[in-house]
Amino acid sequence: MDVFEYCPQKVVNAEKAISKIRRGSRVFIGTGCGEPQHLIHTMVKDLNLQDIMIYQMLSSTLAQFVDDDSFLRRFSIKLFFISNAMRKAAFDGKIDYIPTYLSQIPKLFYSQRIGLDVAIIQVSPPDEFGYCSLGVSVDITRAGMESAKMVIAQVNPRMPKTWGDSFVHLDEIDYLVFHEEPLVEFTPHLNKEASVVARRIGYYVSQIVEDGATLQIGFGHLPNIILQYLDKKKDLGIHTQVITDGFLPLFEKKVITNKKKTLIPGRVLASLCMGSQKLYDYVNNNPMFYFRSSEYVNDPTVIARNDNFISISSALEVDLTGQVCSDSMGHTFYSGIGDQVDFLRGSAMSKGGFTIIALPSTAQNGKVSRIVPQLSEGAGVATTRGDVNFIVTEYGIAELQGKSIYQRVMELAQIAHPKFREELIESAKRLHYIFSDQLPPSHDDLIFLESYKTAMELKNGKSIEVRPLFPSDEFAYRNFFYSLQEKTIYYRFFYKMKVFSHEVVQKQWASVDYRKNMSLIGLIQKKGHKEIVAIGSYAEEGEGRAEVAFVVREDFHGQGVASYFLEALENIAKQNDYTGFTATVLNENRAMVRVFKKRYPNAKVISNGSDITIFMDFSDAVDRATAEKQEKENVCR
Repeated sequence: MDVFEYCPQKVVNAEKAISKIRRGSRVFIGTGCGEPQHLIHTMVKDLNLQDIMIYQMLSSTLAQFVDDDSFLRRFSIKLFFISNAMRKAAFDGKIDYIPTYLSQIPKLFYSQRIGLDVAIIQVSPPDEFGYCSLGVSVDITRAGMESAKMVIAQVNPRMPKTWGDSFVHLDEIDYLVFHEEPLVEFTPHLNKEASVVARRIGYYVSQIVEDGATLQIGFGHLPNIILQYLDKKKDLGIHTQVITDGFLPLFEKKVITNKKKTLIPGRVLASLCMGSQKLYDYVNNNPMFYFRSSEYVNDPTVIARNDNFISISSALEVDLTGQVCSDSMGHTFYSGIGDQVDFLRGSAMSKGGFTIIALPSTAQNGKVSRIVPQLSEGAGVATTRGDVNFIVTEYGIAELQGKSIYQRVMELAQIAHPKFREELIESAKRLHYIFSDQLPPSHDDLIFLESYKTAMELKNGKSIEVRPLFPSDEFAYRNFFYSLQEKTIYYRFFYKMKVFSHEVVQKQWASVDYRKNMSLIGLIQKKGHKEIVAIGSYAEEGEGRAEVAFVVREDFHGQGVASYFLEALENIAKQNDYTGFTATVLNENRAMVRVFKKRYPNAKVISNGSDITIFMDFSDAVDRATAEKQEKENVCR
């Protein structure tokens, strides 16, 4: 459509358009990378503008002026989210912050709770029907535009045309300013040390995300690294507030297909883009992307229509009960509530959905812990202790859903930085969160334990996750013990053990150093949680040997679990300089004797009356496949 024929009176230069803004006006400016830079610069230069109140979500260009006293005398800035560019200004009290859920901001405009006189936006050139596109910034921009009394649009040929609810007709715009300029680009940088931490967090997050899930993830250094670790997944879907460059490799590798999405399958649902020109070129006129405004994208009831929805967000602090602070450091506002709560609530209502809060374990170059006994004074609780499923740091994964305060303390202390773990346990004792005799988790960095994690496919088609025993497994360990039959307990402990107390469990894991002494547990998935079905341990005995023992729940007998555990423990023991195992077994426990003899056919057996001691050398070991073949041949004979 020829604008100069259709509405020539609307086409003006920036100075004339800005001159239409009256003193004392309330002005909305388009978001983030979609903000109209040329119009903002022109507005600031117009000295006739006085007492202007600016509303914006993510601000970039205005950061160039907030240290100018003359600017601050003429303009007051109110932000719904404090971007990195505006953080110092927030610390210095030069801008104002409006804490609210992103899904609710459009309602504040439409209801006139926040009245708007002018909306300054950026759009693509109109098509043959007179429709422009809001491009990379639909979010709250549409609501701001529709609620304002006057709309001024910068028409930029570089603004991508995006599909969805992004179209604005010329009739909805009062003044058009044609001006071409590069869009704001967002390219987060990460120093080498922070990158190492982020990669470890990305590794752990990737263990929780399953194929076919629909994801939400934010923007910044850490989310970009996390996305890199999802490149081996299959058929992921995306329903998120913001698309960044971190997604591009996953699109290119067809990791993101959106095939399994239950809401708008086959398409990415988002609200805005923040990234490089390469990203803007990728979304331009690409029907895979469906852009909607924030009151839709961030509506928890809409989010919940995605099955298996996983929300991945970050935080500034997490206390030992699971409360999360994401918008302030004490009394100092640092970012914003943003979309975190919207997506947390949506994932909680999603069938098969859950939340992940990912954060480095420390701040201020390792001087302070981000996992704390209680949140800093003045810190806002963006996410309650009842909302969180998983907390992830570079030291592991804490699962909080359905856990008691005691369990949460142990889970979170376990993933805190090693130098703060004992201090956190002592604080928890003072707060009466845990038992007064509770031992702290290991001070070691246990990243090496990741190589000890395996999965066993059972004969019945089920899978057992095998990993080291942790202090936070106390309640699961206790439940496992009480699920066993008396005969099984007798075979393991040689007496009819009746009580498996806190003290007994502590004694068990306190002796585990994950090198000389080791315990592995086997877990199966059951209705949204995991339960222990097997435990295998070895303990240092001397002269290069360790004593080994197993317990397998009765309904998993005959599936090869003990044999699998024996081989797994042997592999770990070899890494820690052991040359063999010993085992003491009751004479009547013939099944366990067969397990040992199958792996070590030349094992030495010494009878001790009611029990026997078996001496096994690793050099004598036969792999499971060979052992099973030999056993079948012996049966045939």
